[in-house]
Amino acid sequence: MVAEITHRQIPLNGIEMHVAECGAGPLVLMCHGWPELWYSWRHQLKALAESGFRAVAPDMRGFGRTSAPDDVAAYSIFHNVGDMVALVSALGETRALIVGHDWGAPVAWHAALLRPDMFPAVCAMSVPHRKRGRAAPLETLKQAGKGDYYWIYFQDRAAEDEFARDARYTLLRLFHIGFGDTPREDRMSLYVDRAKGLLGSPRDVPLPPWLSEADLDVFANEYRRTGFRGGLNWYRNIDRNWELTAPWQDAKIMQPALFIAGSNDAVITGSMGQRALDELATVVPNLRKLILEGAGHWIQQERPDEVNAALVSFARQHLK
Repeated sequence: MVAEITHRQIPLNGIEMHVAECGAGPLVLMCHGWPELWYSWRHQLKALAESGFRAVAPDMRGFGRTSAPDDVAAYSIFHNVGDMVALVSALGETRALIVGHDWGAPVAWHAALLRPDMFPAVCAMSVPHRKRGRAAPLETLKQAGKGDYYWIYFQDRAAEDEFARDARYTLLRLFHIGFGDTPREDRMSLYVDRAKGLLGSPRDVPLPPWLSEADLDVFANEYRRTGFRGGLNWYRNIDRNWELTAPWQDAKIMQPALFIAGSNDAVITGSMGQRALDELATVVPNLRKLILEGAGHWIQQERPDEVNAALVSFARQHLK
């Protein structure tokens, strides 16, 4: 029998959260990144359910059908981890394997760091856990002469205006440039020419083979309705997150951990990402890494069979 994905709204932690659920058994909680939705986990929801797990993927705070508070400060790492803690309780559970991709990865890492009693194991995709630096990240970038890095561009209203002009094109362009097989000359720079924006000049963009027109419509229809501000507010808390996590300076995540990424993902092949990947085992000692050759950033959509197999195996081993 094919597992069915169901949907509902759950009031928690001062917001209304939309969740997609599938299956019954030990809980696996999956946190998406930017610019995504619960739908990014469509392949994993069914694979986990059919393997005996209760798989749950919310629209994260500020995304899709989940509330998007007006206050930028309401998108800190503490708010997002708090949402996941509240969601586990709202689902009637006391523990879960937490999984995160892209921005969802820092949520998963910090959930494991802050609540090891609730999250006995963690799986993160594409974004390594970083050592907390000695200075605020955005200020560090500016002092290093990297004021055109995309994190800094995302602090401004210009970014959300650029992306909202044509939500479907924005999403297609972002999915295309993060795909492992995208030619180098078509990839987007992480440094922004303010006159052209992040997306650059309009161009014909092919649909990645792992994404159908119907899949793209799911993302585009939601972002046309909501705009991009909620997700960009996560970036607007980067320095605030650094300030809030000061008590955990040099703390380690001791739970069993799985890190999955594509060898062609710019997040781990850039200078900052490569350094974080190299240092990952020093802050997450009980770590297993799986680097999928030729894959890009949107790993769980691009290579679902390999991701599903690794995730199910890890869940069976560490979630009983």
